[in-house]
Amino acid sequence: MPTGAKRYLLVAVLAMVAVSYFSAHFNRYYLGLAIDIGINIILAVSLNLINGHTGQFSLGHAGFMAVGAYTAASMTWALNAAKVSPILGEVYFALALLMAGFVAAATGLAVGIPSLRLRGDYLAIVTLGFGEIIRVVLQTADTQAKHFSGGLASMLENMGGASGMKGIATLTNFGWAWALAAVTVFVVAALVNSTYGRGFIAVHDDEIAAGAMGINPVRYKVTAFVIGAFFAGIAGGLYAHHKQFLSPSGFDFMKSIDIVVMVILGGMGRTAGVVIAAILLTLLPEFLRGFADYRMIIYSLLIIGLMMARPQGLFVWRKAAMK
Repeated sequence: MPTGAKRYLLVAVLAMVAVSYFSAHFNRYYLGLAIDIGINIILAVSLNLINGHTGQFSLGHAGFMAVGAYTAASMTWALNAAKVSPILGEVYFALALLMAGFVAAATGLAVGIPSLRLRGDYLAIVTLGFGEIIRVVLQTADTQAKHFSGGLASMLENMGGASGMKGIATLTNFGWAWALAAVTVFVVAALVNSTYGRGFIAVHDDEIAAGAMGINPVRYKVTAFVIGAFFAGIAGGLYAHHKQFLSPSGFDFMKSIDIVVMVILGGMGRTAGVVIAAILLTLLPEFLRGFADYRMIIYSLLIIGLMMARPQGLFVWRKAAMK
């Protein structure tokens, strides 16, 4: 990635932090919606590395998000970050987000090594099963607490099981969400456009030919899976400290489908298009609130119509400025 792009990233991050500083004067509804957009951009761009650039088909991205959300929330709950000094709270929140990313990445590695030798529908089924396993484990967390003692038992009880985890500190703001969204876009774009990243494109185009040229397809697929899971975990941590409540039902199969639709609508492997699609699909349900009884039906029909009209992706251009 050119030095100029790094400067633009730095300026963007600083601008977002500055906007976040004055966010207390903004409309809370629109501010919350902007934070939702930032989180969805992270989720969509990270899944695009797996599904778009590397050519896999993962349906378990919500599972990685859930792992990150509960990890970060448990860490800040243990410290009660809302009651410490603001600076210490921000530092600890950053550490919690990093830990959320690393735990999600480790989970992605554990799932990816045995499953990424598969491809197509088989891989989709495996990742779908993984997401459901995570959801069921989280639903029974409070009942499993009786098998442990001390701080771990208290943490499992606080996770709430099927009733959800409550009392999460409000630490996510506009600056955190959009700065990390900018970092995610930058890292994925820089990685894919690097010499090493061309291996992802080669695996996407033809695994057999890539293997014949000395590229290890499994290694590249696992790498994409781990990096994608890392950023999904960070998005989960941001989500937890934005919504202040976590429920296992919020990370079900339909959540993964929502993220997949963002990638497909934006154009598989097109980072700029995926970002636009994430913004559009976050705003669209809000515009349909006036049709409360039929909102999800209209939303679903619009998605079907867009997919039929532009199966290659709504935001695919012949000469994309950024892949």
